[in-house]
Amino acid sequence: MDTTEPVRVPDLSDRPHQLTVERSMIATEHTLYAGWTEEFDRWFAAPGSVLMRAEVNAPFFFETEFTPEPGAPATRHPHYGRFLRLVPNRLVELTWVTGRGGTEGAETVVTVELLPHPIGTHVRLTHAGFHDEAARDRHESAWQQILVQQDEVLTGSE
Repeated sequence: MDTTEPVRVPDLSDRPHQLTVERSMIATEHTLYAGWTEEFDRWFAAPGSVLMRAEVNAPFFFETEFTPEPGAPATRHPHYGRFLRLVPNRLVELTWVTGRGGTEGAETVVTVELLPHPIGTHVRLTHAGFHDEAARDRHESAWQQILVQQDEVLTGSE
């Protein structure tokens, strides 16, 4: 268990909007923890774009790519953050910063709790620190889809 304390925890007091999504996953706690800390480009980030070290206070960078319509060029979306808390196979907490259409440059906090479940793992993802309800709602919809994708990719059931 990593007991290192984060250098500074973001002040979310003027950004009160948050969301929580939950999903029962087939993937094990170990597989999901590795997915969040070591294998981001396996299920979420663009291959070759990840700079990440699973240590509290360690900054990271990765990009996602999205094609808005068939035949259109992919748009790149940089993501930045740092790990705040890590409890192997149980908890990943990190800051999450994206640009326009995302967090609008705000340092938000994503907390991923990995809870034992009879068929695999129950995931509770909380994302806090949005400026407004619209940004929160966009992320809530996206996270639901992303968790489905994560489970499919990490278990090979896509």
